[in-house]
Amino acid sequence: MMRLFLGALLWLSVLSTATYAQSAKRKLTDREDLYGWEAIGRLDIGNQGFCTGTLIAQDLVLTAAHCAIDKKTGEPFASGKVTFRAGLSNGKALADREVVQIAVHSDYANHPELSAAAVRSDVALMRLEKPIPYSVADPFALHSGRVAGNEVSIASYGRGRSEAITRERSCRILQRRQGLITFNCDITFGSSGSALLARNGPRWQILSVVSAVGTDGRQKVGFGMELSGIVAELKADLRRDAPQPKATIRRLQVGSGKSSSGAKFISSDGS
Repeated sequence: MMRLFLGALLWLSVLSTATYAQSAKRKLTDREDLYGWEAIGRLDIGNQGFCTGTLIAQDLVLTAAHCAIDKKTGEPFASGKVTFRAGLSNGKALADREVVQIAVHSDYANHPELSAAAVRSDVALMRLEKPIPYSVADPFALHSGRVAGNEVSIASYGRGRSEAITRERSCRILQRRQGLITFNCDITFGSSGSALLARNGPRWQILSVVSAVGTDGRQKVGFGMELSGIVAELKADLRRDAPQPKATIRRLQVGSGKSSSGAKFISSDGS
């Protein structure tokens, strides 16, 4: 069984100078560079730090659960505490949206300590205050099935590269086992919550979410989880817990034609 490197939840911890398999990395600093990657954004968590998130719908951002939980309360951050900054580059985002609702994997609260079980459930979905148009950012689809050649890619923000997306064009899956995915991408502080991307034809799709750094007994590796079924459950949770429209009370005049019974008050949705 893989041994996790304890204390290495990435949005809180700084990696050591351990060697990773290196490949070409590139900062996406202008509009042409960003083309196709606009759906990746920085999640600013008040003044506490940041993570990376990825649009999977116009108003839904996929990220890690530990990026969505307030450590003081153990509950998801309150509405307005987190801001998603799509395609942020050199201080300017293509779109800024406040997060108004968060769903966290139901098993995450059962694993307060970093472990394989915690990584498997380290997934959250955030609903934005209003959708980001497709003309601004095209959301990523989820990947399923095998990954040709085990080649993956990652694009994220991180310490020392917090003002622009840095993309690692090619890294590799090392193992997929027991609901965990290990990979040798060069991740760092702030990479938490970013999408591990696998190619499907000409498109990159989301295979996993970056959760932690660890060791497989030979080298430092990144850890993510299998997403099968998790995102659908989180979407259902958001729908179930979505705020309901408030009823309004209006006075009706008797004989107005709006009530054959002569009722003086009604409760309605405003229609």
